[in-house]
Amino acid sequence: MEKTGDNLQYFGLKGMHSPFLIEGMNEALKRIATAINNREKIVLYGYCDVDSIISMSIMLLVLQYLNADVEYFIPDDFCGSYEVNASYVNDKIKYFGANLLITIGCGVNSKESSILLKKLKIDTIVVDYHEVCNEENHAIVVNPNSKKSKYPFKEFCVSGIVFKLCEAISMYYQMKSVNKYLDLTAIGTVHKCKELSGENKIMVDEGIRKIQNTNNYGIKALMKLKSVEKVNVMGVSILAKAAEPTVNAVGKIDNARIIVQLFTTADSYKAEQIAKYLNNEFRYNKKIF
Repeated sequence: MEKTGDNLQYFGLKGMHSPFLIEGMNEALKRIATAINNREKIVLYGYCDVDSIISMSIMLLVLQYLNADVEYFIPDDFCGSYEVNASYVNDKIKYFGANLLITIGCGVNSKESSILLKKLKIDTIVVDYHEVCNEENHAIVVNPNSKKSKYPFKEFCVSGIVFKLCEAISMYYQMKSVNKYLDLTAIGTVHKCKELSGENKIMVDEGIRKIQNTNNYGIKALMKLKSVEKVNVMGVSILAKAAEPTVNAVGKIDNARIIVQLFTTADSYKAEQIAKYLNNEFRYNKKIF
C-alpha cells in the first residue's frame, strides 16, 4: 500500500493539524521520498532573510538525516524579490545536477523560472506562504494560503510550513525526533511573525522548551555569545537577530550560506567560530532587515 496522508497516522502537538491538509503536501512528500530513495540530487533554493535561512537549515538537517543527496543555494544579491531568478537556475542550479529543486520562502509566483525548470526537466517543489498570483506554476506548491488548501491555520511563516513538511516526511519514514527541530522553527517564527497565535504560538512555546535542552551547536553558540540565559520569546528574538544576514561593502550578502552552516554543523568548535564571525560581520556591515 502506498504511503499517503490518508494512511499515515499523525502524532503532532495538541492543537496542531495534519500536514496533509495543506494542498500539495501528498504530492510533495511522494516526490521527495522518490528523490531520497533513488539518491537523486536535491537542491534547496532559499531567500536571504532569517526565516528562509532557518527553514533551509531545518530542511537540510532532515534530508541529511535521511542520507539524501542534497545541496543548497542562497543568492548573494538582495533585490527584495521573492521570486526565483531564472539566471540562477541557468547558471547555478543546472550545474548542481539538480533532479529536484525545493524553493523555500520564495518562488510561488516565479513564472519565468518555472517554465525554464520544466524545460530543463528539473522537478520543483515550492514551499511558500505568499499569495499565489501565478496560476501557471509548473511546480508542486505547498502553501496553506493557496485557494485549494484546507488547512485551518493560515498565518505560518515559511519556518512553520517547512516544519509541517518535515512532519509529513517524518511520518513517512517513521522518524520519532522531528519535534527537536522546533528549536529552529521557533527562532524563524519569532523573527518573522509580529503576533504569535494559533499553531505559531504552539510551535514557539514547544520550541522554547526544546531550546533549553537543545543539541544544536549553532543555537548553543549564539546563546553563549549573546549571554542568553533565560529562554523566552525575548531570548529567542535575540538569537534570531544574531542570525540576520548582512550586506558587505560591495552590496553582496556573503554570510547567508555560513548562517546555514552555523545551524547545521555537527562541530561545536566550528559553531562557536562561526557565531563569533557573524557577530563581527553584524557589527561592521549593513543589516538587510
